[in-house]
Amino acid sequence: MTELPPNPGELLREVARLYTRAQRAAAECCGTTNTQCHILTELGRSGPIPLSELGARLLLEKSWISRAVESLVRDGFATKEPNPADARSWLVTLTAAGQQRVTALNATLNGHADGLLTPLGKREREDVARSLQRLRDLLLNDSRPACSPSRTDTKGSSCQ
Repeated sequence: MTELPPNPGELLREVARLYTRAQRAAAECCGTTNTQCHILTELGRSGPIPLSELGARLLLEKSWISRAVESLVRDGFATKEPNPADARSWLVTLTAAGQQRVTALNATLNGHADGLLTPLGKREREDVARSLQRLRDLLLNDSRPACSPSRTDTKGSSCQ
């Protein structure tokens, strides 16, 4: 067994890094790029959403999200239409083919996640599920800014 990092925060970061990498590899098996996977699954969760809000949620620059959405529109997975609530923005929506792709992606990614937990016994899986639910709730309710003037990066400069 490998030695645990010195604190839970480091362990959480390492688990998140490894899990993200594994999920990205699983999504690529479906013929979906990482960016497309992000966009499709977010649209599947949120429903139609303004392009600018989609970019903000995924932390993608405006030009990057625009190109990625255009590729999904070209591939028939999404539509981009003027936003009826704001004439200055675009509304991005999944097509029927996009919804099918999201369903397939979710099945693939959920199957991968379930497979990771298979070696655990029933009680261990229940413990993991409870811990993950608690962590999810903490993340959903975390109102602290990710970067504040009092925080610094590893080189001692402000992270703003």
